[in-house]
Amino acid sequence: MSISLQKGQKVSLTKENAGLSAVLIGLGWDEAKRPRGGFFAPKPQPIDCDASALLLRNGRLLEQADIVYFGNLQHRTGTVRHMGDNLTGAGEGDDEQIIVELNKIPAEYDRIVIVVNIYEAVKRNQHFGMIENAFIRLVDGKTNKEMCKYNLSENYSGMTAMIFGEVYRHNGEWKFSAIGQATNDPGLSSLVNRYR
Repeated sequence: MSISLQKGQKVSLTKENAGLSAVLIGLGWDEAKRPRGGFFAPKPQPIDCDASALLLRNGRLLEQADIVYFGNLQHRTGTVRHMGDNLTGAGEGDDEQIIVELNKIPAEYDRIVIVVNIYEAVKRNQHFGMIENAFIRLVDGKTNKEMCKYNLSENYSGMTAMIFGEVYRHNGEWKFSAIGQATNDPGLSSLVNRYR
């Protein structure tokens, strides 16, 4: 049975799911309806949200190669894989997915932070107030059963990036924390500086 999480809530992944070896992290969002400017107004550009996984060592991002995103779809260890970029967020279900092989992640990595930013947000004058139904969910990679889901339902108007949640190692078990922290970082490069 899937657990519905609130902001700031933590849940154990491996304690309740013996033998859990891999999780699929599904992220989704919809573009909110925008008013048309008029008959001759240009059609608004679709909002392109990009999900990324930051692999931290002792809570810090030590090198560029530890960022898994649309420009680097697989971590060098092969344990974290991004399944590809969705340019519009159209359609049902997950818009982007990241697979994490928990049982193979090298011991020096203690945390995987899942962030989403809007591509060229400042240039396109777009923000998370224009997004609705955003969520992050974790699915057992073996059984395909959803373990937990966090719906980000606050008003994030004016914010251009989001820290959705993190998978982290604590006392030999893997846990998930629902974070839901919005930031005004204009892109991934400034967002990752929070972890350097």
